[in-house]
Amino acid sequence: MGFIRPNQLILVFLLIIIFEMKYINVECSDRICTIVLNRPDKRNALNFQLVSELREALKNASTDDKVKVIIIKGSGNTFCAGADLAYLQQLQKNTYEDNLADSEHLMQLYYSIYTMDKIVIAQVEGFAIAGGVGLATVCDFVYASSDAVFGYSEVKIGFVPAIVMTFLLRKIGETHARELLLTGNRIIASKAKEIGMINEVFPLDQLSNEVLKFADMLCNQNSGQSMALTKQMIAAIQAKDLSTALHYAAEKNARARSFVDCKKGIEAFLNKEKISW
Repeated sequence: MGFIRPNQLILVFLLIIIFEMKYINVECSDRICTIVLNRPDKRNALNFQLVSELREALKNASTDDKVKVIIIKGSGNTFCAGADLAYLQQLQKNTYEDNLADSEHLMQLYYSIYTMDKIVIAQVEGFAIAGGVGLATVCDFVYASSDAVFGYSEVKIGFVPAIVMTFLLRKIGETHARELLLTGNRIIASKAKEIGMINEVFPLDQLSNEVLKFADMLCNQNSGQSMALTKQMIAAIQAKDLSTALHYAAEKNARARSFVDCKKGIEAFLNKEKISW
């Protein structure tokens, strides 16, 4: 085998980058990072590579000091239709160990969104089904078009909505979670808002502008440090008993007072100055 020339090495490197980001588009500006699931021909269905790319894009955004809010959306007219058929067929051939590793791969994606320091908004158009609605569920905010449809359909194909269940029970409580998870029935956006699954519903032609307006408000009106710590506490405090939770909260309260943002905010408030975040 001959040596690889420098220009060939660069080409190989570029091809690897292109391959690694085959299913994700990322655009960041004005402290907002928009991550687009880009498999419109498959209704942005999940497979191992898309999940890997999404995890990497989120990791990059989470460590970028210029990013304050992340938006996840789908290309075409669908947010995410769950796992694709080829992926489901492959899972049938896997060993238990293979399937456990694959499940933990998806679990790490959900967990990273739920616990990361940056605010994550799901912009849902069209269908959000199975793993796709799971992806929306773990985001901090969900804004949907009025024609959006949500469904935890796993039980209809003999599967289990196992990972997302942990987050959905926290989000909407047992009564509504049981109905959605055990029936597998789909619901429209207005019903999803009514039971607390999503935050806001807008006509399709207004959705993008409303999401950007909301993201911009978070960037300009709220402290990034404060939102990060608040999000961290929301994730952690629910699993603690009352006494432990209160001591945990007191410790975080005391720690927050030493934040640069806290000192800046209090000073501006006392001086009746506009705070610039």
